[in-house]
Amino acid sequence: QLQLVDSGGGLVQPGGSLRLSCAASGFTLDYYAIGWFRQAPGKEREGVSCISSSDGSTYYADSVKGRFTISRDNAKNTVYLQMNSLKPEDTAVYYCVADLPIRVSSVQAMCVTPHTSVYEYEYWGQGTQVTVSS
Repeated sequence: QLQLVDSGGGLVQPGGSLRLSCAASGFTLDYYAIGWFRQAPGKEREGVSCISSSDGSTYYADSVKGRFTISRDNAKNTVYLQMNSLKPEDTAVYYCVADLPIRVSSVQAMCVTPHTSVYEYEYWGQGTQVTVSS
């Protein structure tokens, strides 16, 4: 079955860390550009971080720059989002998406101007809840 499985969310105190995983099943993830998005109740979807399929270029939203790191492990067919110094405002459902390189003009564009619907991506994860609270 071709799918993306995102995991690693949970409850963490402010200042804590989590590592989210986006694992591909049935296809090779390194061919695709990958984006991590998040959506909190009552807020618009936000592109958190994106990574290209070719040169490994990355993009981070200003709200997470310096705290989050996106990376690939091609041997494990997985993309990670390391989240440090977490804040209550990071609370949201996080999910990863995979898009064909031909549809991605830049990683910044992928994150800043996402597709209208998640169904427009080649693959998408089911989402994992991140809650930052004391």
